Amino acid sequence: MGRPAFQVADVFRRHGEAYREANSGHLDRCQRRVMAAIEACRTAALGGYVRQCKECGHKEIGYASCRDRHCPTCQGSAARAWLEAREADLLPVEYFHVVFTLPQQIAAIAYSARTCSLSRAVAINLLAGCVNSLAAASIADYSSGATTIPTHVSLAAIL
Repeated sequence: MGRPAFQVADVFRRHGEAYREANSGHLDRCQRRVMAAIEACRTAALGGYVRQCKECGHKEIGYASCRDRHCPTCQGSAARAWLEAREADLLPVEYFHVVFTLPQQIAAIAYSARTCSLSRAVAINLLAGCVNSLAAASIADYSSGATTIPTHVSLAAIL
């Protein structure tokens, strides 16, 4: 399979610096590090190697990869293999993916929980529990109206 026309690294290389400047207050150190790793991936910045054919002398230059777990270039095949393995685990039944979003004011509080004190983190965990409980109750109420098909509702929730 050939190289796609555009990769995440191409977008980061072209627009990454402007994005970081425009969102300087919203990107943490880890996010900046991942962006930098993806930008440098398979470029001379990480070093490289030369392969040469012993018969004709043809040379190919290759560059080292970043090997970051977030890099789609490095981890793309591993991600595809993981997805295939998860698909093999699925039951032969119909699944539905439902997303509940938080109002902007509450989302801002949840977002700020990444760098907060212990007491605030406890409050955020309580909020997450309430939101997940309300989402579960909404789905249970909605699915109870589906009397023509026997259903069993299972939930997996993250915040």
